Amino acid sequence: MKKMAPTSEPGAARFPGISVLDLLRADSRTVPDYLTQQSYVFLGDQDIPYDRYTSKEFFQREVDHMWNRTWQWACREEHLPEAGDYVVYDVGPYSILVARTESGQIKAFRNACMHRGTKLKPSFSDGNARDIRCPYHGWTWNLEGYLESFPCEWDFPHVDPAKYALGDVRVGRWGGFVFINLDPNCVPLEEYLAPLPKHVNSKVFEDRYIAIHVQKELNCNWKVASEAFLEAYHVMETHPQLSRTSGDANTQYDIYGDHVNRLINVAGIPGAYSRGAMTEQEILDNFLIGDRGDVSEKLLVPEGSTARKVMAQFFRENFGSDLSQVSDSEIVDSIAYFVFPNQQFFAGVSFPIVYRFRPLGMTHDRTLFDLVILKTRPKDGTAYQTATPVRIKSDQSYSTVPGMDPYIGNVYDQDTGNMEAAQEGFLASGKRGATLGNYQEIRIRHMHRTLDKYLVE
Repeated sequence: MKKMAPTSEPGAARFPGISVLDLLRADSRTVPDYLTQQSYVFLGDQDIPYDRYTSKEFFQREVDHMWNRTWQWACREEHLPEAGDYVVYDVGPYSILVARTESGQIKAFRNACMHRGTKLKPSFSDGNARDIRCPYHGWTWNLEGYLESFPCEWDFPHVDPAKYALGDVRVGRWGGFVFINLDPNCVPLEEYLAPLPKHVNSKVFEDRYIAIHVQKELNCNWKVASEAFLEAYHVMETHPQLSRTSGDANTQYDIYGDHVNRLINVAGIPGAYSRGAMTEQEILDNFLIGDRGDVSEKLLVPEGSTARKVMAQFFRENFGSDLSQVSDSEIVDSIAYFVFPNQQFFAGVSFPIVYRFRPLGMTHDRTLFDLVILKTRPKDGTAYQTATPVRIKSDQSYSTVPGMDPYIGNVYDQDTGNMEAAQEGFLASGKRGATLGNYQEIRIRHMHRTLDKYLVE
């Protein structure tokens, strides 16, 4: 491989071929500024120590100082349509009960009885209840979290019901997602998510529902799993089939503040390292991922047009929403926003995916990876069914999940295989840390820098 001459400024090097910006300039519609404006800062080139993934002590610091102070989506509003509907969100040792009250509000509480600490609802559970009742001794709270009754009140003259409300947890809502934060002094959700709410209209996610939800148990640290999707540098080796119709080394990366970063992975063109020339028609024929697989008849690329433009126009004509002025990029590209510490939102119309990563209990090398595939809610009022999470083990294929396209399942199998190999490699390596690319892996370094800020505060 030809070695590029070093630039004078660290982090300034880019793949010399066609860039994301070059493609956006050729878009059939006006591309919004939030896509064309780049936001990169060099954050150093030191190795990331492997003990951040393998050390139980480091994991405990994350539990004590980070997981209880950050905004995380716990469920969707569609999970709580009626009063009394509840969902339990678990991360590490923390368990949060999210419920719809009689007044229609969504509230969240620490999932623990104020009597002797028993979990009020089982971990990872959901359901509907008229009140919140402890299964151990029957202490009962209403849906607003106020203590209503408990057996043998005569034996507890020291218990003032007004002081025994369930532990309140901060709640925020955006894009149809319900977020929680255990820190009572946290910044508002909108501030935490910035600039995501300004870049992406919340209706992009509000107008969808969960069509497939897979929870896969992984034998790796939660950061290993998350980092696998923070760069496209791996695509050319791990997913050579994707490089035929998607970018790789020419992906754009942007970082914003402490909590948000982004990648734009262009679709409808061969990757920078794709082998063999392809016609625009061949690109289009292979351009079927996610909702793109709904194309029921062969589309043709007119002379002088491109696969990107044809697929974008197909969605404008068949999506059901007015996309007449929406750019090709917003329709077909993978525009992925990472929100610290553990979630990614793909804003592109044709790639409606959401990720979430969290440690399983108090194990530093076990992770639960939530893969959520969203579909557009029927505009004619036709009923739709929110998918129930399907839990699979680390050795099970995504292709075994009902409704999962085998092609997509294979892609995620490739990714999760890398994660476990990485965790094992940390322990086998004679080297003490991971060496990151200055540009293509900037989102990983950005995540670690933010994590450090929580651990030292």
